Amino acid sequence: MVIMMTDNIKPISNTSQVCTRCVLDTTVPDIRFNTKGECHYCQIHDELEKEFPLNGETEHKLKKIVEEIKRKGRGKKYDIIVGLSGGRDSALALYRTIELGLRPLAVHFDNGWNSEIAVTNIKNVTEKLSVDLLTYVIDWEEFKDLQISFLKASVSDAEIPTDVAIHGALHKVAVQEGIPYLIFAHSFRTEGVAPLGWTYMDGRYIKSVQKIFGHKKLKTFPNMTAWDVFYYRFIKGIKVIPLLAYMSYDQKQVSQMLAKELGWHYYGGHHHESYYTHFFQSYYLPKKFHIDKRKIEYSALIRSGQMSREKALEEIRKEEYPYDTELVDYTIKKLGLTQEEFEAIMAAPNKSFHDYPTYYPLIKAMSKFFAFVNKLNLFPKHLYLKFLG
Repeated sequence: MVIMMTDNIKPISNTSQVCTRCVLDTTVPDIRFNTKGECHYCQIHDELEKEFPLNGETEHKLKKIVEEIKRKGRGKKYDIIVGLSGGRDSALALYRTIELGLRPLAVHFDNGWNSEIAVTNIKNVTEKLSVDLLTYVIDWEEFKDLQISFLKASVSDAEIPTDVAIHGALHKVAVQEGIPYLIFAHSFRTEGVAPLGWTYMDGRYIKSVQKIFGHKKLKTFPNMTAWDVFYYRFIKGIKVIPLLAYMSYDQKQVSQMLAKELGWHYYGGHHHESYYTHFFQSYYLPKKFHIDKRKIEYSALIRSGQMSREKALEEIRKEEYPYDTELVDYTIKKLGLTQEEFEAIMAAPNKSFHDYPTYYPLIKAMSKFFAFVNKLNLFPKHLYLKFLG
């Protein structure tokens, strides 16, 4: 049963300053506006468009990357790893990888929250494309304990254990298989860049929150500490290819193509292929933090010309993020929480990553160094702009 939330949400109103170009507003803690009233996330988008312009130059760059991947993959069964979640982005990335003549190994990180649609999509996509699938599984009790720790930390970043683990799992498999290239499917043109004040992640943050609130040691969790990042990038030479940045990406057309070609099915909402993400975005964030993550996706679609700003504003104003009460109950039960424990989590004072040990103060202190490595393309541009731009 889907019901509409009527309390605790703060929709865009006349009292909030809204970006004149997208629909991000002052509900985003760190948002900044230029003299035109455009937010700095729109400016980040523009910088990424300069880096990945959709013209012949970018196609040539992609061709050279593919040639290098093929050359280094000679004599091996696979030449690249593609993360596969069951969602649209990863299915498209795998499809495009095959089109480019590469030999991918699909890697799925199973955190215990796959929807039935996600499982079906993964099966259909890999079978239709004749791609081998490796499922990376970690200890459920350990991961559950970490998820509960982040809920008790009372931060809006409470889903980052999955995001960090996906990166860590892909890199671990890359080293194990001797494959120096991997694809983590993300398109700034359709997903945008998550605001720093809403979503921050790093390996030290993971360890500190678990140390404070957790009961289990992280033995199987594939964390990405500063050492891990250095080890994978500079010692093992693993490169992450932003494949979707090199291509035009229309959500409706891609969904239709994937359904027709691969038997892929849509799951009803942004990243709702995961039960936990569905719960997190539709209930936890709006109810506890007044955060509506549709604003990020809609803003990206506005910037890429796939949605009008007027339509996005209308959608956000007329319909608050719907949630499924059965899904909320299922999540509480699966985490092993009592109703009283969950209500205490929801009622606890809100905090942010600034309240816990992270690498962020160090990143700020080393801003000149990161500016230098950014110029050398050794640090993801969107992260540099997000943290230090």
